[in-house]
Amino acid sequence: MTHTNGVCIDVDQLAVSPNLPDHVPALLQQISCHGKEYVAKSPRARLELLEASRALMYALETPREAIIRHCWSQSTSYAAIETAVDLNLFSVLAKNENPKSVAELAEATEAEPSLLGRLMKHLAAMGVIIETGPDQYRANGLSTVLAVERFNGAFPLMTRRFTQGIMALPRFLKSNHYRNPTSPTDTAFQLGYGTNMGFFEHVQQEPITAKQFNDHMSVYAQGRHRWMDAGFYPVQERLVQGAGIKEEDVLLVDMGGSFGHDLADFRRKWPDVPGRLVLQDLPEVVCSAKGLDLSIEVMAHDFFQPQPIKGARAYYMHSVLHDWPDNLCNKILANVVSAMKPEYSKLLVNENVIQETGAYWETTSLDLIMMQIGSGERTERQWYSLLESIGLKVVKIWTAGPGVESLIECELA
Repeated sequence: MTHTNGVCIDVDQLAVSPNLPDHVPALLQQISCHGKEYVAKSPRARLELLEASRALMYALETPREAIIRHCWSQSTSYAAIETAVDLNLFSVLAKNENPKSVAELAEATEAEPSLLGRLMKHLAAMGVIIETGPDQYRANGLSTVLAVERFNGAFPLMTRRFTQGIMALPRFLKSNHYRNPTSPTDTAFQLGYGTNMGFFEHVQQEPITAKQFNDHMSVYAQGRHRWMDAGFYPVQERLVQGAGIKEEDVLLVDMGGSFGHDLADFRRKWPDVPGRLVLQDLPEVVCSAKGLDLSIEVMAHDFFQPQPIKGARAYYMHSVLHDWPDNLCNKILANVVSAMKPEYSKLLVNENVIQETGAYWETTSLDLIMMQIGSGERTERQWYSLLESIGLKVVKIWTAGPGVESLIECELA
């Protein structure tokens, strides 16, 4: 028994009772409604059904079940998946739709059958593969996708460059007396990986990291609405019409644009808009930008240095500012502001905007991932505060729904 505000609570009984029983009837109605819409092929019904189903699970499971799920299943399924990736197990399973025995899979992967059998049971229990009989399994959609390097590289990437920093967060936050991390040189990442180097310096040690990271970002973006898609940000109306842009004028400067994926996507979707597209990143990054449309110019530039292109129609940053605390963001933004042409230039910030209530789990997860390197995602109020502090005016925050990165359109104040 325990007492809370004078009320006696049987904690042992509470631990084995549904977490939010009063929510279950309404959630069941939502699932029924969204299920009918899904069958009728409503565009948003799948996501709404998924979120309602997740909420129902949280309401139905007991606190005891939730504790075991967090403490046992998530870390162990991750370990099993990463081991399976290293064994090339998913590729073997994906060769055809036929069920395969543990003995067959062990021969193909050169793993000991008894070990592989244990891993396979857990992978099946966690929905990663399908169990078709005793010691017999076949692929599903997830495991088939995990047979492809572009998708499965996320697991060794996270282990090598993120996970130990995230696991060190509790120790780090306790040591800094639970102050919000704001320094890229004093981080949980450094504590977890036992290094004095900052995250980005550490990442550059292994060439494979850059490839796996860019692959993972392409997977993250796959199937999500992009700001240049029809119905998201009105490109013609906001960037082109009335601007008098000539072919020799710079339409868009992608600052910190990596290998140019965003500009390539923009050019595919808007092939006829006038003006030059310029990709900027560090020399060691842009040297690997290959196969871009000839209309995309590549320029080595560090955004902590003055912006060399003056008076562009738009300066664009995708997931740049979330890498840095406010004081360093101010330095980046100051270089943009000094290059912008009054009443003409725009700054387009493509970032997550955390909802003030009902925040989406992907965004809050990413916030804690960024916390371990001393930065983070921002709410709408935090974005306004940061951008207005440097002499910018937020014209509008454009978004396509929960879990989708927004486009923050800014002009000089």
